[in-house]
Amino acid sequence: MNLKEKTTFYTLVIVILLWVLLPLFFITISTFTPQKEIYAWPKPLVPSKFSAETLLFFLKSHGVIPSLLNSIIVALLTLILTTLISAPAGYAITRFSFKGKDTFRMGILLIRMFPVPLLAIPLAVTFIKWKLYDTLIGVAFVHTAMAVPFAVIITSAIFAGVPEELEEAAIILGCGRLKAFLKVSLPLALPGLAATAMFTFVTSWNEVFAASILTLNSRTLPAHILVTLNASPLYFRFAGGFFMIIPAIIFIFFMRKYLFHMWGIRAGK
Repeated sequence: MNLKEKTTFYTLVIVILLWVLLPLFFITISTFTPQKEIYAWPKPLVPSKFSAETLLFFLKSHGVIPSLLNSIIVALLTLILTTLISAPAGYAITRFSFKGKDTFRMGILLIRMFPVPLLAIPLAVTFIKWKLYDTLIGVAFVHTAMAVPFAVIITSAIFAGVPEELEEAAIILGCGRLKAFLKVSLPLALPGLAATAMFTFVTSWNEVFAASILTLNSRTLPAHILVTLNASPLYFRFAGGFFMIIPAIIFIFFMRKYLFHMWGIRAGK
């Protein structure tokens, strides 16, 4: 690249980084700012002292800890269910030819065309009949349905990059199709599956509408914050945003080595 192209590229990178990181910076700083300084104007970039007052206030607020645990449980259930469904489905789309294969692919994406608000009443009625209303597993089922279409498409592309000859060699050496999948294809696809896991976890963690309409007493953290938002002080909202961000960042941090491996980068221990 010449100087002009490099300047344009790095300027664009800096703008994107600022767009992503500045909100995270202000939310984090405001979370650890004393409550009296939250309303100060002009607001300093760094508070006079760092305080856990806002954080403790948020954690001690009614329903926060149970909803936080509910969010973690729902996100993990969604991650497990989505992986169990999307990995075999993506593998089957890649490795097998069957009638209606292209239609099936298109049908998977068409599922995402139906907005959740349109399905709110039918979902609520159905879940009440099935005794899944106001249960964590019910919310996890909805989040799984939301994540599976993209997860299947992603995993099918991942398995398409795994050489089929390796599976054939394993089968010749005595492995069955299932064992070849588990011992050969799946380990090679782990970096890509890690990316799918990140997408699934963050999708479930941030989802608020379905969790709000399908729960009353078992709300996830986003649903709980949404319900209490209008009656909450500003520092409560900052702490809520902080808690919405941190678990996803922690999860991505521990999964990053698989992404680096997929991109050909060696991650530090």
